[in-house]
Amino acid sequence: MNSDIVTTPFGRRGVSVGLLASQFASRDIDPARSIDKWKLFRATCEARPLLGISDRSLAVLNALISFYPKAELSEENGLVVFPSNQQLSLRAHGMPEQTLRRHLAALVEAGLILRKDSPNGKRYARKDRSGGISDAYGFSLAPLIARADEIQSIAQQVVEERLQLQRLREKISLCRRDIIKFGEIAIADGIEGDWDRYRQQYLVVTSALDRKSKAPYLALVLEDLSHLREEMANQLEKHVEKQKISANAYQNERLIQSSESESIIEVQHVDNEESHATAEQLERQAALEKWNAGNNQIDVTKPARGEGFDLQTLLKACPEIAFYGPNGTVRSWNDLKQATSVVKTMLSISQSAYDEAEKAMGSQNTGAIIACILERSSVIQSAGGYLRSLTEKSRAKQFSIKPMLMALLRTRLSPPSSSSHSLCS
Repeated sequence: MNSDIVTTPFGRRGVSVGLLASQFASRDIDPARSIDKWKLFRATCEARPLLGISDRSLAVLNALISFYPKAELSEENGLVVFPSNQQLSLRAHGMPEQTLRRHLAALVEAGLILRKDSPNGKRYARKDRSGGISDAYGFSLAPLIARADEIQSIAQQVVEERLQLQRLREKISLCRRDIIKFGEIAIADGIEGDWDRYRQQYLVVTSALDRKSKAPYLALVLEDLSHLREEMANQLEKHVEKQKISANAYQNERLIQSSESESIIEVQHVDNEESHATAEQLERQAALEKWNAGNNQIDVTKPARGEGFDLQTLLKACPEIAFYGPNGTVRSWNDLKQATSVVKTMLSISQSAYDEAEKAMGSQNTGAIIACILERSSVIQSAGGYLRSLTEKSRAKQFSIKPMLMALLRTRLSPPSSSSHSLCS
């Protein structure tokens, strides 16, 4: 179909050196080469991040490839497709024509397709006397074959990078879990060591971690966490060895003592131990609470819950709050807190009222209450006053958020005729 001829675009569209380079490269395709069009398309999807195209541009490319009649792309069968914008829009899931043109231009700019425009800019094919297509004007898929090896190489690189990122995140999660557990057991058992320094180092290393962290940074974090975990493990191992030696020495000593002296020593030891047991337990409990206080926001081994409810229950009862989270969704308690900061301003809830509620009921419960208030904002005249009232009731042990959530959940699941319920008595 004359795909070897270099052409310029119709109308005001200009010609760039890159466009000409793509056409020159497409002229050198081996006529005997063929490649499965859908395998090549899947490789293009994998390589998308490095090709600089969007997922919607790929949807348009998918529609273009679907107009190619053969299962394999080859120069022998021709490489030009010529659908109208209307037909192309239908196969691109009803994409508007203006959007369609923008993504076609993006595919051309990325060097994945070429325009082969007719003299009047229309797309059509001309058949010869035998019924075969002699000339076709539309979009050439020749660059896909010309860049097939490059696209597959890029796709493999993207897959390997994704797997590496996944492995790094898994190893970091294991390290974080081990470090937290090591710290908990060390403090609970009163093991000697600089555990406060370990905790501070752990928080510094993990403070900047987020979902967008790249592999090079994650590798550095993993290295630091691995060293920290090894150091804590060595400290615990020394304690275990010391306990073994002490236990053996104590057993040997017991064997050579008389029953009378043994009873005296035991009575003195027990009295001394009981006199200090309470103080030691309180000290360990305080240290354990201090350790856990710095790790609550990052301990992913335990699902966070509110006062007798989980996040999924809250979102079922109060779906409106999700629209104010990051990217229009709430997937964690941290996302709920960000949504709450937006909603409290929208509902004219003062910062002082919010701080008092958070101090009395906790961050998660306060966020849940604001989500409930948002759900019934049409019938609540003063959201700030209502929150202060619930805060006072909570301090007097006269309020629990769980019945409020259950009432909203029943309201949402019940028929419209029975949906008239108060938020809280």
